[in-house]
Amino acid sequence: MSLDHDTLAQFVASVRRFVDERLIPRESEVADADAMPADVVEEMRKMGLFGLSIAPEYGGLGLTMEEEAMVIFEIGRAAPAFRSIFATNVGIGSQGIAIDGTPEQKARYLPLLASGALIGSFALTEPETGSDAGSLRTTARREGDSYVLNGTKRYITNAPHAGLFTVMARTNPDARGAAGVSAFVVEADAPGLSLGKPEGKMGQQGAHVCDVIFDNCRIPMDTLIGGVEGLGFKTAMKVLDKGRLHIAAACTGLAERIIDDMLAYAVGRRQFGKPIAEFQLLQGMFADSKADVLAARALVLDAARRRDEGEDVSVAASCAKMFASEMVGRVADRNVQVHGGAGYIRDYRAEQLFRDARLFRIYEGTTQIQQSIIARSMIAEAHAAAGLPG
Repeated sequence: MSLDHDTLAQFVASVRRFVDERLIPRESEVADADAMPADVVEEMRKMGLFGLSIAPEYGGLGLTMEEEAMVIFEIGRAAPAFRSIFATNVGIGSQGIAIDGTPEQKARYLPLLASGALIGSFALTEPETGSDAGSLRTTARREGDSYVLNGTKRYITNAPHAGLFTVMARTNPDARGAAGVSAFVVEADAPGLSLGKPEGKMGQQGAHVCDVIFDNCRIPMDTLIGGVEGLGFKTAMKVLDKGRLHIAAACTGLAERIIDDMLAYAVGRRQFGKPIAEFQLLQGMFADSKADVLAARALVLDAARRRDEGEDVSVAASCAKMFASEMVGRVADRNVQVHGGAGYIRDYRAEQLFRDARLFRIYEGTTQIQQSIIARSMIAEAHAAAGLPG
């Protein structure tokens, strides 16, 4: 489904107003309290932000990837914690079900996720397996008409608030790597499921992560996503391709916001009798930042459009995520430098956004993992072109 041009433009404009009028003014409040205000979350629900990517038949807006990117460019202008509270429902917390779930799983969970009545979370990373997802150790042992889960998931976004987890677990201990991994949808009140304490983080206060612990957690057979064992890793990769484009769009939006802050400060701050914006060394930072953000936007939109057309965009998504996450880090660093001493002081928010931006280079696959994905594909293409075995 795709919105008509006018409807999309109106929705994007309303999101931009929401960011400017409701979110940015409350960034300090959220950072200091390390909590998301209930009234803001309720406004997000009413706007449909929890259901951006979920099909209309399940109560969502059913946006295409390009349309979703346009919305996230705007939401991304606010501190990332605001996006995080609903983003798992839009991406990793719902898409495993939306893409590979059974009709019954979709009917049961997608309406609740789309409305925001249920927060979804994606439980893949473990204490010993982060980037190497194929080596995960959480097990799902079949016992009669149930599966029994055992293991620990780490740094799980929105876990303290989640009512539903998409869990990757090994159903076949004899299968090496990803082949023995299956995906499950697990409700938070399942017996044997517990949570660790929320982690203290460098940045993104208000967005919470913690361990999810499975201790003989018994779940029904019909919680196996798609009803087929051994496809969990494929489901995870489908989810992550989309999630990487979403993150790249968020990085782009945040970089655009930081550039606005940078210019506003430089135009108003005077040294040596004139605004510091007039100094050429700072102008170089402005120009580099503008080129960076335009390049990131172009990468995201190109990959999003190609995904909407049905192309395999695994490499393009990795390129977009890698470039955009590194880019926003550069822009955030320049912003601190332009602010000088004020950039190190919390009241100016440059330091907060610098810390917030740092996480983007790590989650949804680190920069180094994206480099590996891209390079492996390039090498495989070169082998094929030369008629060599892959």
